[in-house]
Amino acid sequence: MKRFGLVALLWLGFAGAAQAAYDIEQLMSDLASHKGGRARFVEKRHMAVLDKPVLSSGEMVYSPPDRLEKRTLLPKPETMVLDKDTLSMERDKRKLSINLQSRPEALAFVDSIRSTLSGNRHVLEQNYRLSLQGESGQWVLTLVPIEPAIAALLQRITVSGAQRQVRHIEYLQVDGDRSEISIDPIETP
Repeated sequence: MKRFGLVALLWLGFAGAAQAAYDIEQLMSDLASHKGGRARFVEKRHMAVLDKPVLSSGEMVYSPPDRLEKRTLLPKPETMVLDKDTLSMERDKRKLSINLQSRPEALAFVDSIRSTLSGNRHVLEQNYRLSLQGESGQWVLTLVPIEPAIAALLQRITVSGAQRQVRHIEYLQVDGDRSEISIDPIETP
C-alpha cells in the first residue's frame, strides 16, 4: 500500500511539473505556429463619458507575420489594414494612411497585438513586461507597458486564448476606459 501511495504522489508531481512547464516561451512557440486565418469579432468599448458600451462587430483576417485586416461591419462600415509599418483606415469614403515608423508609441501599441499573434517575444519585451497564467488549453497573457510614452496612455493589455488561438483581447487605458475584443475563428489555412 505504501508503494502505491508513493507512486501516486510521484505521478501527481510529474503531472504538476508538466503543467507548470507551460511558459511564455512555449506560448510564443504555439502562437508562431499559427498560420493565420479569418475570424469574426465583437468589440465593446467602455468609456467614462457614456452610459453603456459602444458595440461594433465584423471580421478580421490575419496573414502572418505582419498583415492584419479589421473590417467593421456594424454599426458603421470601417476598414483598418496594418501591413508591415503602414496603418491604413477607411471610413465614410475617407482614407487615411500612417507610416508607423514616424510614430514610435503607435508602432509599439500596434506591435503588441501583431507580435502576440506572431509569437514574437523579443519585440513584445522591448515595450512590455509579460506575465502568463494558465496552461496550453486556457492561457492569459498580460502585457504591462514599460515604455513611458505607452504607459502614459495604457495601463495593460490582457490577451487570452487556447493553444495557438487568441480568443479575447482587453485594453485598459490609464483614464479607466477599456476595450474588449472577442474573437471567434471562421477559417484557418
